[in-house]
Amino acid sequence: MTLKMTSLCGALVLASAAARAGGLEVQVELPDISVAEYHRPYVAVWIENNRGQHQMDLAVWYDHQMRNKEGNKWLKDLRLWWRRSGRSLDMPVDGFTGATRAPGTHYLSMESAEVQMSTLAPGDYALVVEAAREVGGREVVRVPFSWPVSSATGASAQGNNELGAVSLTVSP
Repeated sequence: MTLKMTSLCGALVLASAAARAGGLEVQVELPDISVAEYHRPYVAVWIENNRGQHQMDLAVWYDHQMRNKEGNKWLKDLRLWWRRSGRSLDMPVDGFTGATRAPGTHYLSMESAEVQMSTLAPGDYALVVEAAREVGGREVVRVPFSWPVSSATGASAQGNNELGAVSLTVSP
């Protein structure tokens, strides 16, 4: 599975979703928090069904290149993700592990084949984004969506502290 990630801060722009053969377009805003001691947040992105059961991981941003895998010990701070999926994984996982991100708007673009959307039964789901920051807070944002879709569909939700706007576009 290949993830294409870019940052608005880096002035890179994703290709239009219409140019692709379907998939997920996710936008996650990490707010610029003015505090004395700022640490970039660990972030997990996944899909769960309408009963809150984990279906698939899409991304985990953390300090995966720290010496002796020291960054792994703080993955537990992503408590919801950790309980539902993280503790059963041998990190880092090729395909969705990435480095922490600076404040700004970040994009994930995944084609249907890459995220195995075909394994999802028809029904209601949620894109879940969880962020946890050292000497900071923790926040979870859910963006509901239905699968399958016959045309591109968008939804969004707003975080209050550790996350800003989170939006999702699902294409057939």
